[in-house]
Amino acid sequence: MKNYTILVLIVLMALNACKKESDNTTSKAIADEPASSELVTTEPTLDDFRLGEKWVWLEKSVAEGKIRWEGKELKEVVAFKGSLGFWYGKDTVLISNTLNQEQSSTPYWSWPLKVGKKWKYESEWKNAEGTPMTTSMDVEVVSYGEEAVLAGRFAAYKIEYKGTITNAIGGAADIHETYWYAPELKVNIKKVQDDGYGSYVLELYDYKKGE
Repeated sequence: MKNYTILVLIVLMALNACKKESDNTTSKAIADEPASSELVTTEPTLDDFRLGEKWVWLEKSVAEGKIRWEGKELKEVVAFKGSLGFWYGKDTVLISNTLNQEQSSTPYWSWPLKVGKKWKYESEWKNAEGTPMTTSMDVEVVSYGEEAVLAGRFAAYKIEYKGTITNAIGGAADIHETYWYAPELKVNIKKVQDDGYGSYVLELYDYKKGE
């Protein structure tokens, strides 16, 4: 009986030591994980992409409660001109040509990304009829967390664009766009746009890792 009691005590001491080690490991893992406000994400480099990597999005445009059109967008990493390229279903461009592009003082996308970052986006362009248009939007990286899309659940930045589109004859419309950018996948996994007349949704449907 005495030997049995000693054996039980030894087992309990061992279990308690394992628990303490596990608790310490968990605490260290939590401490090592940066808070979203501290996380900074830079632009991907060419080395971050893999041959055969592929993304497929579903897109839908709705106006006055009716679907105007539905479709798919895709992007795949392929061998191209001695390097890697993005194939979009018809055209292919060198990935290196899409990276580190010179940004204006009011860019649409501003690296690096960090929660709380803000900037101004402005652009002058022409619509299908050739009418001069101006887009002016305030942009903010509002949060970082898990987002569910058709392809799965991914940690992503939520980025909001709010502003107006005006034309040369005085017409104006409010516009609101929201993106979810997933650093792990190096793409926007979701986009929702509302221009007051209709809405547009782009959502990642499938993702394939490369070689």
